Amino acid sequence: MASVIRLYVDHPLVAGQSVPLTVEQSHYLFRVMRKGVGEKLEVFNGVDGEWSAEIIQAGRKSGILRCRNMSRPLLLPPDLWLMFAPLKKSRSNFLVEKATEMGASQIMPIKTDFTNLERIRQDSLQSQAVEAAEQCGGTYVPSVLDLQKLSNVLDVWDDRKIMFCDETFAGNTVDLSHSPGPWAILIGPEGGFSTAERKRLGEMAQVHRMALGPRILRAETAAIAALTLWQSNMGDWE
Repeated sequence: MASVIRLYVDHPLVAGQSVPLTVEQSHYLFRVMRKGVGEKLEVFNGVDGEWSAEIIQAGRKSGILRCRNMSRPLLLPPDLWLMFAPLKKSRSNFLVEKATEMGASQIMPIKTDFTNLERIRQDSLQSQAVEAAEQCGGTYVPSVLDLQKLSNVLDVWDDRKIMFCDETFAGNTVDLSHSPGPWAILIGPEGGFSTAERKRLGEMAQVHRMALGPRILRAETAAIAALTLWQSNMGDWE
């Protein structure tokens, strides 16, 4: 049985609604996937759930769909942010893809004292999140923010709890099950956190230091491990 094509669209979705396709979506549907007028697919916009749609116009660089009926309601992820120091392009893409699949509600690239990259392609990472949601069956796409300094983020931090993944905390664990509420996971760069950053985080009541095992993990591996740990204790996997 062929898998159903799913597309994220930046357009309201209701029964009978016409949905214009972008040039890229039209190329994918009509040139790559060889779809034509009358064929069906699923669409979602991160707000209105998933809808069955029919192709009513197909061109070389444009196309139009028509919504038929809702196939699934919107399923929001847990209120969990992922903050990470950006990596090389392919590894950052991988991290955003997996964070989307695993249910992060917002993804925040952060610049720490030891972060090597000075800038990111926020639009490219957002596209990666969209593609991941299309592939994994999600009806929600996490927003990927632009790069921000960790110190600036902490300056305006509210009461959201922070799971601070600290490689120097090996051998110690924290029980998250008794700490409900919104959370953020903080993953550092390959060089770890600076002494000043550790001091500041250690002085925040919202911060819970957490070890991810006895071995030093690559940043993208640490993110997956931390998301798994949080989801298994506090998330929507049950």
